Amino acid sequence: MNKEISYSLADTVLMKKPHACKTNDWEVLRIGADIRLKCMGCGHIVMMPRSKFTHNLKKVLTKANDPVNTKNELYVPKKEIARPDVNQENN
Repeated sequence: MNKEISYSLADTVLMKKPHACKTNDWEVLRIGADIRLKCMGCGHIVMMPRSKFTHNLKKVLTKANDPVNTKNELYVPKKEIARPDVNQENN
């Protein structure tokens, strides 16, 4: 059974196995071939391949810019996450 869970930038997700700080909650900081995640318990940042991330993803806890996220001190709002400017012209 292959279920498709939709996630996006700045969402808080629940992973199958806990981090060393005993927290399963992670914030998605980057989406691409690799996914960058930040632990919501200790602030540790890790990168993993998308295939491993989708395999270990249990569910999406909160969507981006949800008021529940602002209560967590380690949460970074979606507008403050650095994003590359791909439409910039090279002069």
